[in-house]
Amino acid sequence: MKLYLVSLLTGLLAGVLYSVLNVRSPAPPVIALLGLLGMLVGEQIVPTAKRLASGEPVTMSWFRAECVPKIMGAPSDKPDSAVVASGAMQRDS
Repeated sequence: MKLYLVSLLTGLLAGVLYSVLNVRSPAPPVIALLGLLGMLVGEQIVPTAKRLASGEPVTMSWFRAECVPKIMGAPSDKPDSAVVASGAMQRDS
């Protein structure tokens, strides 16, 4: 339930930003795609900051192994249902 509430609040925030910027919703394709890219890259800021705060190095090999697959949607070895289930359990806890 928490995930749905966060999703709704994020959507409301995006709607407010669209209104402030006078961008029609749905946004033109380029704006929408750039927004999605920003969301994907922005998601990786927290794990990177946690790693830096704990004193672990942020190397290109770590970035490629941890962040790039999440940004680019690289395929997983797990079946789709297992990926969704494990992701939902990790985020809700």
